[in-house]
Amino acid sequence: MGTIQLSCIQIAIGLLFLTQAKSTKEETSAHRNYTITSCISDERSALVTFRAGLSDTANRLSSWKGGDCCQWKGVHCSNITGRVIRLDLHGPDCHNSIVQVLGGNISSSLLGLQHLQYLDLSCNRFELQILEFLGSLYNLKYIDLSNSYFVGRVPPQLGNLSNLRYFSLDSTLGDTYSRDITWLSRLTSLQHLDMTFVNLSTIAHWLPVVNMLPFLKILRLGYCDLTSSPDSLQFSNLTSLEILDLLANDFLKRSTPNWFWGLTRLKYLDISASGLHGPFPDEIGNMTSMVRLDLSSNDLVGMVPTSMKNLCNLEELFLFENNINGCIAEFFQRLPSCSWNKLQTLDLAFTNLTGSLPTTSVPLSNLTILDLSCNKLTGPLPLWIGELTKLKSLYLGSNNLDGVIHEGHLSRLDMLDVLTLSDNSIAIVVSPAWVPAFNLKTLELRSCQLGPKFPMWLRWQRQLYSLDISNTSISDTLPDWFWVSTSSVLYINIRDNKIRGVLPSTMEFMRGIAMDFSSNQLTGPIPKLPTNLSNLDISRNNLVGPLPLDFGASGLQTLVLFDNCISGNIPSSLFKLQSLSLLDISGNNLTGSVPDCLDNESTINTTSLSIRNLSLRNNHLSGEFPSFLQSCNLLIFLDLSNNHFFGTLPTWIGQKLTSLAFLRLRSNMFYGHIPVELMKISNLQYLDLAYNNITGIIPTPIVNFKGMILMGDNDAGYEEAFGHGLAIGDNELVDYSENFTVLTKGQERLYTGEIIFMVNLDLSSNNLVGDIPEEIGSLVALKSLNLSWNAFSGKIPEKIGALVQVESLDLSHNKLSGRIPTSLSALTSLSRLNMSYNNLTGEVPSGNQLQTLEDPAYIYVGNPGLCGPLLLQKCPGQVEDPTYIPATQGDNEGVTDVTSFLLAMGSGLVAGLWVVFCIFLFKKKWRVSWLSLCDSMYDRISVLVAVTWASLTRKS
Repeated sequence: MGTIQLSCIQIAIGLLFLTQAKSTKEETSAHRNYTITSCISDERSALVTFRAGLSDTANRLSSWKGGDCCQWKGVHCSNITGRVIRLDLHGPDCHNSIVQVLGGNISSSLLGLQHLQYLDLSCNRFELQILEFLGSLYNLKYIDLSNSYFVGRVPPQLGNLSNLRYFSLDSTLGDTYSRDITWLSRLTSLQHLDMTFVNLSTIAHWLPVVNMLPFLKILRLGYCDLTSSPDSLQFSNLTSLEILDLLANDFLKRSTPNWFWGLTRLKYLDISASGLHGPFPDEIGNMTSMVRLDLSSNDLVGMVPTSMKNLCNLEELFLFENNINGCIAEFFQRLPSCSWNKLQTLDLAFTNLTGSLPTTSVPLSNLTILDLSCNKLTGPLPLWIGELTKLKSLYLGSNNLDGVIHEGHLSRLDMLDVLTLSDNSIAIVVSPAWVPAFNLKTLELRSCQLGPKFPMWLRWQRQLYSLDISNTSISDTLPDWFWVSTSSVLYINIRDNKIRGVLPSTMEFMRGIAMDFSSNQLTGPIPKLPTNLSNLDISRNNLVGPLPLDFGASGLQTLVLFDNCISGNIPSSLFKLQSLSLLDISGNNLTGSVPDCLDNESTINTTSLSIRNLSLRNNHLSGEFPSFLQSCNLLIFLDLSNNHFFGTLPTWIGQKLTSLAFLRLRSNMFYGHIPVELMKISNLQYLDLAYNNITGIIPTPIVNFKGMILMGDNDAGYEEAFGHGLAIGDNELVDYSENFTVLTKGQERLYTGEIIFMVNLDLSSNNLVGDIPEEIGSLVALKSLNLSWNAFSGKIPEKIGALVQVESLDLSHNKLSGRIPTSLSALTSLSRLNMSYNNLTGEVPSGNQLQTLEDPAYIYVGNPGLCGPLLLQKCPGQVEDPTYIPATQGDNEGVTDVTSFLLAMGSGLVAGLWVVFCIFLFKKKWRVSWLSLCDSMYDRISVLVAVTWASLTRKS
């Protein structure tokens, strides 16, 4: 019994000890858990100080409060020690978001995080130098500072981080550089190195340094301005390298030999845009592990080598912008058949491929992107294109393809997102009831054949991002569903058709950013525009009514409405669109004066409009020179011609419009002198004041027009004034080319985009007096000079021969006297000259270009005192050259020969006709036969004309 009691006591004591041990273990565990969930106080202080230096407008670090920093967003602590080992504060979007980013200064208090292993500050906006103290955080294994506006020198102290495995300094938006990268060789654990956009231009021997990183798997040195690429490595230590990115450097050497062709284990190789030339190297066939190969944008020539058949793992191939210059069928034969079912991307744009696409099926069953655009392909599109059922993007634009595309080509492409067939001769013929299986985001069919009816299948494309059906022979009324289906489309282009209809009143609710409806037959008024619209072209239509008082699109940048029937006044709200850069409302029926959007004198100094190109020509506008232009200090092009403006030219033009390069005021009623202040506009290269009532003299400071002096420098900075709107892929929307007419060479000529190269001075048809200043000879870039129909007197400047670029020179209908300078013969570009109706005397210069000008009598008519070989009048004391026969007068023998020839030819003609007449008069049978033949021919021709006319009528 006692033994049993003792055993029970022992068991009880044992249970007690077990209970106490378990309690102690739980307490220890609880204590440990408490330690894990609480950060170290010193590290918390370091983070608080770091936070104080940051700018956080989006309040991304709102969770950084309380005592437990391990719970703060982006802060991660060790589960064992509780130390901060990871700080991840990367921005939400590296490319689009500039709102939710961190900025400010990065405090050296981060040195308090000595156990930090992971640091990610990418996709922010710090705008400061890369931090040297990072080299003292010895436990760092991961650093990502990419896309955060870091600038300046890459600190060599980073070489102290011997544990570093990942380092990214892709400073796409910054200006970073390194003059020495030997410190990289100490990072022997490095596996990923990305220094894209870091300027390494002064480092010639970069490869030996990189070659000392034996564990490197990823190397990205794109856009580094590298200028050397060794032919080979004596001993390659880069045996682990799988990804090599050297795009956009300046190697400027032959494609082979090059050190990277020896890295046969590479899976991804990008050496695009690196200045390589010569043939495609056979060494490509040794890269049997290759998955993604990018050789694009180099100058490689010839067909790809047959050794490419060895690339059995190939999934992506980029060869665009090279010069293959061979047959597309042969190229397909050289693709590795062992990877046909793996290939996903094939980009061969701009490679000068020729021939027709193979008619037999090409088994690329996994292909998702096929780009054959901008080549010289011919023939129809084969049906096997419709068998590429995984295809997402098909680019075939800008070739010479023809034939018909029907449902069989498209019905199975349910995954298709992008279809571009622009600039081919392809006709798309489908049933009006056809409903496509795909839902496109981008559709570009420019210059294909869609019409004459509006394509009904577009109704089902409700996810479109960009639509281009311009110049597609559509001659139909826009259906109501079009505006519904395109309400979410951002870029719409339907120009150069014969589309009828009106702009909908619901247009303001569309999402469009750029719309081009030009060169159609749209009618009706202009409604309120979409809120997000930035570019709009509705020129060359039949729009009527006044301009809207509220345009709605506050961010409008381009508004092109020329050649319509818009009437009424210009609303002041138009010039309050602060982003408006290009405005062309020429060729309408606008009346009244241009509104003054400047409310008071103080507004002139504070308001600045963005307008660079303003054209109001060919309207019925009146009033004085528009005063609101004082706030347009960015204005480059101004055209007020063919209106009813009057008054004097204001002196503030030279002070306020300092960027002006093209000023056209012709055919108005301006009067007064040319203000001297106008000569302060040094960039002015085109000045047209013709057909006004300008008086006075030409100011001698005309030599200040540097734009008329510096040849080849006239087009700088004009892209926004004469620009081409937005371009999405090969779809250039709102393609505005100034429809500008210039009176030169005696006729009105139409200029489009090339107007930026026109250097012109036209002061004709005014009341200018005095001498033509000698300084005009300094304007050596002039291509057209017209001073006709004025009252200039004195002599023609001797320096007129310095205008070596001038093609048209008109000084007619003035009161010029004296001799014509002999330097005129130096104008070798001259194709039209007019000196008529002056008081010029002496011998007309000859030689060079003057000998080739047509009708010298017209050029110099009205100057009775002129003489010389080019005219009928011999100069007094002129010694006749016996070997010279002027174009209008030879010697007596020449005249006799010509006269004799003409007399003989005339006599023979008369004699021959008389013989025929006599035969018909006396031979009745011959006469009847001849008249019968004439009647028969008449009947045949009449029938032929009638049949042809009837056929043409039916076709039309």
